[in-house]
Amino acid sequence: MALTLIQRDNCHLCDLAWEVLAAAGIADFDPLWIDADVGLEARYGTRVPVLRNEDSGAEIDWPFDVAAVKDFLS
Repeated sequence: MALTLIQRDNCHLCDLAWEVLAAAGIADFDPLWIDADVGLEARYGTRVPVLRNEDSGAEIDWPFDVAAVKDFLS
């Protein structure tokens, strides 16, 4: 399963999302920073961090915890 963590620079919530993913045992994901992309900023600006399953296109917005991540991925 291919996962992407959509985030922005200097985002404390994004840092927390990294911690949640680590606690959930998710080490293999691609970070995607939206800061330099007007289209991504418009789509995700107020939603970051967002975890996206690239295989299904499903997304989960912050706030999420370990249980929510595991449920999202099952």
